[in-house]
Amino acid sequence: MKVRIQTMLGDIVVRLYDETPLHRDNFLKLVKEGYYDGTLFHRVIKDFMIQGGDPDSKGAPAGKMLGMGGPEYTIEAEIKDNLFHKRGALAAARLGDQVNPERRSSGSQFYIAWGQVYSEGQLRQLSKQLRMQRVQEAFNALAAEHRSEIIQLRKDRNRAGLQELQDQLAAEAEKRVGNAGLSDEQMKVYSTIGGVPHLDGQYTVFGEVEDGLDIVEMIQGTATGRGDRPVDDIEMRISVME
Repeated sequence: MKVRIQTMLGDIVVRLYDETPLHRDNFLKLVKEGYYDGTLFHRVIKDFMIQGGDPDSKGAPAGKMLGMGGPEYTIEAEIKDNLFHKRGALAAARLGDQVNPERRSSGSQFYIAWGQVYSEGQLRQLSKQLRMQRVQEAFNALAAEHRSEIIQLRKDRNRAGLQELQDQLAAEAEKRVGNAGLSDEQMKVYSTIGGVPHLDGQYTVFGEVEDGLDIVEMIQGTATGRGDRPVDDIEMRISVME
């Protein structure tokens, strides 16, 4: 299914992924209701992304801080390894891990990735960092599973036992993650088309721009002010393409 995002600068055609049905169906529902019509691309960061979908941006006066609006629900994460932040990827915004450890998506806010083109050396380093991050996340999950055991070992001041358990969990985390870093496909795309690889695995990607990437480029290059809001409002209307 495709949607058309109309702006004063031109149209952007986006294909929604069937692999992320919760996000696809929610987005289509809001589009058909006219939820996005009159909203703004309220947050724009050059060489990074453009963000919209805040209902509070409709008719918002100049200087108003935006980005907290949305429906009274969030969407379960649908993060897939094969759906990543290449240039033109459509993804769901969300609150940070500190208050949203399940990485549930905003009910309406979205962004379109832009990013940059990376060298192979940069990507190798990013891949290493990504793997380390995944190992740490796996370790934290395992530690949460063994929380009561860890607490008891600390109460007993059993440093040797605590170290032994920590080593076991670290080894298990390494085993679970394996060699996971950037895939060959990601390495190829990020070194040619470009994108935002450090967001991979953190946010749900649920579509991609099929036409109008030049419009995305114009928007992400626009002048911005406080809160990364464009100085000149960029309003949108979104419709389903039958």
